Amino acid sequence: MKRLFTVLSCLALVGTLLGTLAWGASEHDDAVARLKNSAEVLKAVASNPDKGIPDEVVARSKCIVVIPNLVKAGLVVGGKYGRGVAVCRTNARANSGWSAPAFITIGGGSIGAQVGAEGIDLVMVVMNDKGVQRLLATKTEFTLEGSVAAGPVGKHVSVGSDSSLDSEILTYSRTKGVFAGQALEGASVGQDQDATTAIYGSEIPLDKILGGQVAAPSPAAPLLHEVAELGREAAAQQARQQTPQRMNK
Repeated sequence: MKRLFTVLSCLALVGTLLGTLAWGASEHDDAVARLKNSAEVLKAVASNPDKGIPDEVVARSKCIVVIPNLVKAGLVVGGKYGRGVAVCRTNARANSGWSAPAFITIGGGSIGAQVGAEGIDLVMVVMNDKGVQRLLATKTEFTLEGSVAAGPVGKHVSVGSDSSLDSEILTYSRTKGVFAGQALEGASVGQDQDATTAIYGSEIPLDKILGGQVAAPSPAAPLLHEVAELGREAAAQQARQQTPQRMNK
């Protein structure tokens, strides 16, 4: 009987270990897929400039957050749950001046009546230091009273005339390949510890990752490439716009 108990205990331990390994592999695969999907979302922004995020918004951005396949994650009218990644500008030369991606969760918010019938990609552009602090806060909640606003769309936007640019965070959603400014109210954002551990090997704090203190993992290369390209294109476009103004002076 004692031998049988020992065998059963060993089998139970092996089963637990195998289950843990399977969970780790699945979580890692999900995190890698999230990085890939986020890169594709940003590539779509760049390939559709007339109906995308304006260059002025990208050029002034502090951080960019991407929540791909939002409805598949369960965030519909009334709000459920979604998972995404965030990157922030840094002073370091690594990763073309952007941080390694931080994994986040979003839930509890409402993002508009049209959401729910089909897949949605959500992009959040953090515009100032207050917005960065809000992103870094634990389980911060967004409201429409100054902190978050539906972002303007199109190739260009007048910085002085669009009051939404004074918001901490601008939000966009993509449906049927077209981006539109989209309000996000009552949502909370926090760090996705499971995905963080699966990719980085430990529960690294959000501020260290987004502060540029962590090297980017290899699966993040496509996402960081698209973020850098988006930023370079926005900066180049603004420079082209300013050249005729200087010549006129």
